[in-house]
Amino acid sequence: MSIIEFLTQNFSTFLALLATGVFAGILAGLLGVGGGIVIVPVLFFLFQSFGVSPESSMVIATATSLATIVPTSISSIRSHHSKGNVDFDLLKRWAAFILVGVLAGSWLVTRVDGSWFTMLFGVIATLSALNMLFRTGKSALFASLPGKSGQKAMGTSVGLFSSMVGIGGGTISVPLLTLYSYPAHKAVGTAAAIGLIISLPGALTMLLLGTTPSDAPVGTFGLVNLIGFICIVPLTVFFAPVGASLAARLNAAKLKRIFAVVLLITGIRMLVQLAM
Repeated sequence: MSIIEFLTQNFSTFLALLATGVFAGILAGLLGVGGGIVIVPVLFFLFQSFGVSPESSMVIATATSLATIVPTSISSIRSHHSKGNVDFDLLKRWAAFILVGVLAGSWLVTRVDGSWFTMLFGVIATLSALNMLFRTGKSALFASLPGKSGQKAMGTSVGLFSSMVGIGGGTISVPLLTLYSYPAHKAVGTAAAIGLIISLPGALTMLLLGTTPSDAPVGTFGLVNLIGFICIVPLTVFFAPVGASLAARLNAAKLKRIFAVVLLITGIRMLVQLAM
């Protein structure tokens, strides 16, 4: 079955993928939340509706999400750099260690049962939601970033865990940096660049080294589903600036709490499904 035939016969899926792109783009611009935290669970449950196993659904959702983050992060970097919010000194210190974590995490995705990554995503989503609900606006826990060894560990951990669950790094790096009194606007801007360091090598590793599962949906190469990529990316890139403009007019704090509740329910639902 060709991609065109698949979309024609599954028009509701096509619409769901388009809606995912719109929603992920708006949230990225409005709340500074990486699109992967939206894209992964949508694809995870969507693929299962076509008879794909939960294990295969998770690894394909992870790889596809990372692929979509590549163009989105490039667009976001340009925007944040124009405002002076990308910390290139921090990136120079962290880049090599992020890359080591990404390569290790991406390789694990191609070799380890997907249920482990479902559990990891559920835990990260749940913790991220709780952080949004209860730590927003709270004072930092530390006065400054740790020394070289601590920052190496931070960079490696961000790359490792983000690549294993298909997120761009902002979900982990922004709250982590702000714990150390790092300026929030610079944390968000720098996270966009971290997202590119994570997504590009991560997606390529899963595309080239990943073995396509026997029950993978049509249009999957390696572990990347091109249908999801093609449907989501243009709308994510287009609607991210729309979200940024909405942020100036809407109550972003209230919307962030609503999203946190939805994310909390999603994370718990993934963990419950895993336990059943």
